[in-house]
Formats: sequence, C-alpha cells, structure tokens
Amino acid sequence: MTVLVTGAAGFIGAYVAKALSARGERVLGLDSFNDYYPVALKRDRARALGAGSAFEIIEGDVADQALLARIWREHAPTRVVHLAAQAGVRYSIEAPRPYVHSNLVGFLEILEACRQHQVQHLVCASTSSLYGQNPLQPFREDARIDRPLSLYAATKGANELMAHSYAHLYRIPTTALRFFTVYGPWGRPDMAPLLFTRAILAGRPIQVFNHGQMKRDFTHVSDIVAGIIGALDTPPTAVDAAAPYRVFNLGRGEPVDLMHFIELIEEAAGRPAERVYQDLQSGDMLETFADVGAARAAFGYQPQTSIEAGVPALVEWCRNYAWPDS
Repeated sequence: MTVLVTGAAGFIGAYVAKALSARGERVLGLDSFNDYYPVALKRDRARALGAGSAFEIIEGDVADQALLARIWREHAPTRVVHLAAQAGVRYSIEAPRPYVHSNLVGFLEILEACRQHQVQHLVCASTSSLYGQNPLQPFREDARIDRPLSLYAATKGANELMAHSYAHLYRIPTTALRFFTVYGPWGRPDMAPLLFTRAILAGRPIQVFNHGQMKRDFTHVSDIVAGIIGALDTPPTAVDAAAPYRVFNLGRGEPVDLMHFIELIEEAAGRPAERVYQDLQSGDMLETFADVGAARAAFGYQPQTSIEAGVPALVEWCRNYAWPDS
C-alpha cells in the first residue's frame, strides 16, 4: 500500500515522507517546486531528507486532474497526506490568485481523487491562522473560525468545510490538522524563525512587528511530524451522524514571547540583533496558543522539543547551509 504525500519537497512534507519511508511505508511524493521561495532550497531539502529513503517525488501540480489520475492508475495510493498549498499569510495579501489555484482548486482535485478511489484515510494540513483574534485561549478545535484575518486563512477554513462535505457525502475518513508556527532545520525562509536567524548571523537588522508584543506557539518540526503520523495511523470513524471527520490542533501548547525567541537566536548565534521595531502588519495575529488535549487523547500526541533545544539546532543548521541566491 502506498501513501501519497503532497508537498513532499516542502518543509513539513519532506520530513513526513522521510519518516514514513523510514518505518517501511511505500511513499510517493508530489510537489510542484514552485518559486514562492528559492527552488534550490526545495531541491536541496528533498535530496537531504530523501537520501537513503525509498520515496520518489513526482514533479507536478495538485490541481492537474490528469496527473492525479495517472498517479492513482500507476501507484494506487490508499492513504493521502495532503500538505501541498500556497503558504504565507502576508503573501496572500499581495498575490491572492495562487491561493485560489493551489488551496481551493488543488484541494478539490485531491478530494475528487480520494472519492473516486475510496482512500482509507485523508490527512490534510490546516492552520492556526483560522483562529484570528479569538480572545479565548488556548485555542480549542471547537472555537469559531469564521473571522479569518487573511485570504490564506480563509482558504484553509474553506478546505476544512470542503473536507467535511466529502467525508459526509462519500464516507471518506478525513483528519484536518491545524499547525502552529513550525520551525526547525530546512524550514521556510519566509517565516520569522529563519528570517531572524539568517539576518542575525549575517549582521543585518531584523524587523520586529508590533514592537515585539506578540506570542507564538512555536512547534518543532519533529513534533509536527509525530502528530501527522499519529493522526494518519488513527483514522476517524463517524463521530456523529454527519461524517468520519476530525480536526486537531498540533502545537507545543506553550506560547512564547517573540522577544524571548529572538533572544534565544541571539544567544545561539553569539551576537545581538539590530532590531527595527514596526507596527503590526495586516493579517498578523497577536498570539497563538494551542490546546492539544484532543490530539493527546486520540493518538497520544506529546510534543518533545523545547525551544531551548530546538532554536540552537536551527541556528547551527542555518549557519552551515550554503544558501542559494535565488
């Protein structure tokens, strides 16, 4: 039986494909290798994390109906971990159309393929951005998510609704996972952990939004991967009359002051940051804080990596990686 991992050259996807392959699963990856950030980083990541593994990555678009038909015809995946998406809160304000193509049309094609081939379990990525400025913390899965602050969050909320409808109509066991600020080696260079780390190591100033008055539930990629695999191994049954469908938060469950996170990077880098304080950006949340009790109860999710352990390893990897120019 084959597991299809979409976004397999992405930050989380490459780690998931490696972990599944390492435990003996037959894994097929799919990735478009788009240029939202340097394609060379994606190819380096796929090579580094795929070295010695048995998984193959097909280059292509999840919105390509004919390609998905060929994948099922030739490889017959029975489970899907759908991580492919156009990411980025701020970029969705500048360039909304890629989000419609990848996150809405692409997800529809994945749902249609899962329907046509009656997959055993679909696990799909969602986001903590859905919670917006909800004052009730920690965020629980039953909180309202109908007030997104960005188009990116809106597309992910639409994904959850689309997934529920397909689970209800076609009895496709489906799990949606809301990720909270993932960081670690091979991470996304558009996110704060690597933006800060690269700039501090290079002696460049960093932009600190909302004058540093923000908190994030920083979660190490290894804990996210453990949560994804735990969820994949525990497909839902019909928890109510509606659908075999569930939603879980995957975070550390420990909000961290942004300034403390920066201080940990400074300590590991061995130099102070030049901080340029800015106002809050459109689409940004003030604080994220995951209640992970549901995931713990369902499949034993238990984050292991503290920021005190995770940040120095990130800085060391960033220091040693030969960053591509484009």
